[in-house]
Amino acid sequence: MTAPAAITGKHALVTGGGSGVGRAIALVLAGAGIDVTICGRRDAELAKVAGESDRIFGIAADVTDEVSMASLYQTAEAARGPFDIVVANAGMAGSTPAHKTTVADWQRTLDVNLTGAFLTVKPALTGMAARKSGRIVFIASTAGLKGYAYVAPYVAAKHGVVGLMRALAAETAKSGVTVNAVCPGFVETDMLEESIQRIVEKTGRSAGEARASLASTNPQGRFIQPQEVAAAVLWLCGDAAASITGQAISISGGETW
Repeated sequence: MTAPAAITGKHALVTGGGSGVGRAIALVLAGAGIDVTICGRRDAELAKVAGESDRIFGIAADVTDEVSMASLYQTAEAARGPFDIVVANAGMAGSTPAHKTTVADWQRTLDVNLTGAFLTVKPALTGMAARKSGRIVFIASTAGLKGYAYVAPYVAAKHGVVGLMRALAAETAKSGVTVNAVCPGFVETDMLEESIQRIVEKTGRSAGEARASLASTNPQGRFIQPQEVAAAVLWLCGDAAASITGQAISISGGETW
């Protein structure tokens, strides 16, 4: 995939870049000529993705820790310049009926998905506004646009991400910075496989039945591919999307509008 010259030579941050959607986004941005810093908690996974492109650089960091994220920014920007693009992708999900959800599980889900998203983008805001240029993209979910049973903390967190995006878009609208969210349905990643395994364990259904049940939520009857999410992110980073801000873009085969 190629990108306009205006994108090449920039520096992007992608959290949760060691696997799944984050890896796909990092590779697409790097392929467009962008230097990409990826972060996550596992050095081995980051190194593996970094080994796929000489434009990708891994730094271990915890998105729920403000000091850790500040350190990441300091290290990455000293090496490759200020972040022009920030993609808040790191996330996690569990599955428990609401009445059985512990406060610890609730808090952990919000910490990673919502607070982590805020701590990912906060350090970039002042510099982007001063330069009158920047792209912020949150990887939310259709769970930020509708409700799903048995994942109340995740739905609440992703609704929060969409709200955060809209607030930041309103704040930055006159600054040359755009802020958007990409909201995929079920994406074919390791996280999806974990969800399928939980369904198998809790319901006794086969893996095939569980997969079919999740795929059926998409009117196209399929899972979203990581590359589809990455392509949307790349478009949002380009000049052609300069007027796109404050939007929650559903990539779901028509599940949400």
